[in-house]
Amino acid sequence: MPLIPEEPQIHESAQGPRATPAAGRTAPTPRPVPGPRSMASPRPGHPGPGSTRPAPTPRTHTSTGQPQAARSENRSQPQIQLIPAPADGALDAAEEAIDLLLDTGRAPGDVLVLTTGEQHPWAAHELSFGEATYWAQHDAGDDVFYAAATALGRASTRPVVVVALNGGTDEEAATALPAALAKAGALLIVCGDPKRINTALGAAV
Repeated sequence: MPLIPEEPQIHESAQGPRATPAAGRTAPTPRPVPGPRSMASPRPGHPGPGSTRPAPTPRTHTSTGQPQAARSENRSQPQIQLIPAPADGALDAAEEAIDLLLDTGRAPGDVLVLTTGEQHPWAAHELSFGEATYWAQHDAGDDVFYAAATALGRASTRPVVVVALNGGTDEEAATALPAALAKAGALLIVCGDPKRINTALGAAV
């Protein structure tokens, strides 16, 4: 299904560290915790008191990273939003989308984030304590949850699914995006190369 351009609404928030933004924009105060966070404040480190999570790579903004959106003609299908981004900027674009979702009142537990390439730093960190602990946080459903697209079969449906095409092959994207669409209750946001996204979703929508 072709995607129809729409004016972007994603804006800056206080979530997550950022590199210096484009001219004319004021950089917010960096925050050191990547990954899931509550509406009031980021979650503390894990495990134990005083621990910290690794900070994600500072994000940068380019004039090409503007979101576009399209709605499926079938009203039972979730809305699909495309945020064009290069592979090495897809995860940063996904974080911006999550910031907007939380700022506009979406509950953290409503959001599932998938990566097709390298794991999000939060997921990699949590997996270092074992899969049981990691997936228990998914099952609790009270925070944004980050996972590899290859593990999507184990994830439950959430109102919003965000996919960062930060690597992987075209074949993997063609498998991951339709599966992610099936897991999205209301909204699927895909950050990556528009051609890859349209190719992968065109046959699924």
